[in-house]
Amino acid sequence: MFAGSLWLTLATVAVASEPRPQVQIRTGIVQGVTEAATKVDAYKGIPYAKPPIGNLRWRAPVPAPAWKGVRDARSFGHSCLQPPYPPTSVYFGDIASPSEDCLTLNVWAPSGARKLPVMVWIHGGGLLRGGSSEPMYDGGKMAQQGIIVVSINYRLGLLGFFAHPALSAESAQRVSGNYGLLDQIEALRWVRDNIAEFGGDPSQVTIAGESAGGLSVVSLLASPLAHGLFGRAIVQSAYMQTNRALRDDVLGLRSAEAEGEALAKAAGVSTAAALRAADPVKLFMAGLASKWGPEPVIDGVVLPRELFETFAHGEQAKVPIIAGFNEGEIRSLLYFMPSDIPANRAAYEADVRRRFGAEADDFLAVYPGVDPREDVMASIRDGACDWTAQALVRRQAEAGLPSYLYYFRHSTPSQRALDLAAFHASELPYIFGQVGESAALGPNWPRPPFSNAESQLADAMMGYWVSFVRDGIPTASNMPPWPRYTTEQRGYLDIDEQPSAARDLHPGAFAFADRLIQTRRQQGRGWRLDIGFSAFSVDDPAAARQPDNP
Repeated sequence: MFAGSLWLTLATVAVASEPRPQVQIRTGIVQGVTEAATKVDAYKGIPYAKPPIGNLRWRAPVPAPAWKGVRDARSFGHSCLQPPYPPTSVYFGDIASPSEDCLTLNVWAPSGARKLPVMVWIHGGGLLRGGSSEPMYDGGKMAQQGIIVVSINYRLGLLGFFAHPALSAESAQRVSGNYGLLDQIEALRWVRDNIAEFGGDPSQVTIAGESAGGLSVVSLLASPLAHGLFGRAIVQSAYMQTNRALRDDVLGLRSAEAEGEALAKAAGVSTAAALRAADPVKLFMAGLASKWGPEPVIDGVVLPRELFETFAHGEQAKVPIIAGFNEGEIRSLLYFMPSDIPANRAAYEADVRRRFGAEADDFLAVYPGVDPREDVMASIRDGACDWTAQALVRRQAEAGLPSYLYYFRHSTPSQRALDLAAFHASELPYIFGQVGESAALGPNWPRPPFSNAESQLADAMMGYWVSFVRDGIPTASNMPPWPRYTTEQRGYLDIDEQPSAARDLHPGAFAFADRLIQTRRQQGRGWRLDIGFSAFSVDDPAAARQPDNP
């Protein structure tokens, strides 16, 4: 007994005395830890901006100040203030103590790294939830493959995307709203200025994100403030819809400032000082009452024009891209479904004709309603994620840039048992290597089986993603080449039990959505999720909000 206790004590002392990696960056020294499982150096909770609290709430981020001594970087920083997921949600899980003081990032780097390419991961959560500390986003296994992984926090919800005339008036550029996007841009500046000290190459930065993180990547592609801070982009399950203009009611949408005024009125505040002094919970409740939702704001500065219009005019960042989506996107997002799905094909057709009018025949040619529920889900998926992914790769391909499209269809027995086959975000465990017994997944996440096939798929997907970050061409060992997307060949990677090359993904669905959107552009109308058979009112398509999901 004594001998065993002595051995444990000596072992503990030895571990404690092992040297921990240190890096000198512009603001001071950070000391991380070499993670036992991956042998990768991890530095967590590094501030890239001052805490956006007090007078800095609803202001552009201010670079982090320098500190004296050595900063312990073993633990994640706070997650940004947010409401929790419902306990029954597949996305439910622990998040790092939410706070307004949350502008931190994390770095995973192979020991001894020198000029390695960098992937900056932007988490999802509907611009309302999530954080870089989520276990699924651990960058250790990707970093093992020879890249630097950086994950970032950014302000969410009201604190990240709230516009109001009083806030615009005090801004040097007379704008408000896109604080979360400005945070992301500030984090990219931090990467440019500091990542070389971790062994990264600031000239080889890829931005990547899923869902709201994917929307963020699209926004960064469209923002002139972000251009030059990255050289490649990965967009997973994004949605590129019409967004509100800062001051003007356009495209059938009330302005972002008017939306903000309604929220402030519901909270009983009107001045910038009163807004900054208000309890965030009180503001959140007022947001629920006024039906406010977070979204990028077309302010003329961060985002000069509507996202799609930016791409249509060729004003986006000209960088190689991967974009794609999942077959079962809507299966975990059933709040987008109508409350009463038509019970039979006749009722379905009648509802389609009521919703789509002159476009009903074209809609029914793609989604005939033999199985109304499945066609409703498919149309919502295609109107949001499918159209966005294909529109992005088409625009980049037209600009002569390497572009790659994927369609993730793989599902597991545990997913199928819950009717969650290839659900929204279900590709993430494979990209981050979170399969097998050590997978870091939430308590309600249907776990992949522990099998060689699952591990091989994870290795393949991680290989494709890492190689794109490394050299702009996605490849994976012993796997088929990923065909480059061109407007003539329209190649894509079909990812099921194993990846395979394919052509012309959902041509009828994309053509319908693209045609409908072009018609609305010509008519001066916008679109939200109402280009699919959505749960939103036929008479009030502007009521469609940003998805509240990863």
